[in-house]
Amino acid sequence: MKLQTVKSNPVILGILAGITFLGFIDTVLLLPIIALYAESLGATVGIAGFIVGLYSITNTPANIIFGRLIDRVGKKIPLIAGLIGSSVNLFLYSLCRIPLHLGLVRVSHGISGGIIGPATMSALSDCASEGKRGRVMGVYGMAIAGAHMVGYPVSGVIATQWGYNAVFYLASGLLFLGALAAMALPDHKIGRCKPPAAEITSIKHIISLVKRPGLRVAYITIISLYFSFGGLITLLPFHLREYGYSAMHVGILLGIFSVFFILFQVPMGRLGDKIGRLKPVVLGLVVSLTALIFLPFLGNIVTMSIAMAFFGTAFGTIFPSSSSLIIDFSSEDERGVCSGVYHALLTVGVAVGAPLAGGIGQWLGIQAGLLACAAVMIFPLLAVFDALRNKPAR
Repeated sequence: MKLQTVKSNPVILGILAGITFLGFIDTVLLLPIIALYAESLGATVGIAGFIVGLYSITNTPANIIFGRLIDRVGKKIPLIAGLIGSSVNLFLYSLCRIPLHLGLVRVSHGISGGIIGPATMSALSDCASEGKRGRVMGVYGMAIAGAHMVGYPVSGVIATQWGYNAVFYLASGLLFLGALAAMALPDHKIGRCKPPAAEITSIKHIISLVKRPGLRVAYITIISLYFSFGGLITLLPFHLREYGYSAMHVGILLGIFSVFFILFQVPMGRLGDKIGRLKPVVLGLVVSLTALIFLPFLGNIVTMSIAMAFFGTAFGTIFPSSSSLIIDFSSEDERGVCSGVYHALLTVGVAVGAPLAGGIGQWLGIQAGLLACAAVMIFPLLAVFDALRNKPAR
């Protein structure tokens, strides 16, 4: 049965937002330390990088596969399974003794994590009445951004003070709390959808989703946005080091980005509900493109902070409208797979953007790498203009 509207279910919306925060914070807590942990187990730099990437390699197809499953069996059971599976995997990190162990756990973690994204997104989309989809997706984006804002600094502090295992135990416990919260959700709130017809979950149908103007904009936008973000977090430390700044300043800039990402989610979601999805997406893309063009030429921490604030604002403007397009251009019985593709492309964006921008930075210089991150934003702008020409419903 479909969820009641947000207006009559603020508690359910809050619980789902909390579960989203807990379901995403594990990967954020691991990101700053996993390469160092691999190295401590005896991995070379190259092997450590491969181990880090194993999560994305398995998580990407898992998002799509489990998105299809969610359309068949509903959201609650897969969500609980994903949270418990990830909780177990986080504990298994602490038992690793050689790089091979760690690689196997990364694969398993990527699979279990592939359930959480599409399950939380499609469950929250069921919470939204047609006129409130943008603000609900804004809440969803706030939960994800909050996980990033809290996870990065907390991970470093805990690992420095109490070691890597303390981070794994904390993340495992938080995921288990998320699973308990998901168990508490009433069955009639997040229930079983009508089993979709075979063509709804076929590979041919999944490929055909990109032909819908709104979904095409959402998919190209999210992969481009996170390609740029992956490249930025790779190159930003080197850019700052050129001007004498330390890792602490990298954390400050990412913190500023996260704060503005959070602040603009719900207001921009509401704006999208009023004026349509494409105008906020265009605004955000233009702002992000401008910020990323200027950033490589800035050498002062104050001006770089301003640029990162604008980049965070752009993220907060784009995310609720792009994710709302998933709801607008999908039926209820295919929302899981559409959400799965969205999250898969998000993962691919970071996984491809980080090494590719890093390679450009190594060969042509850090400025060139950062400018490549900006150039990628042209592709979603072209997709939006094409959608406007075809005059989609939203």
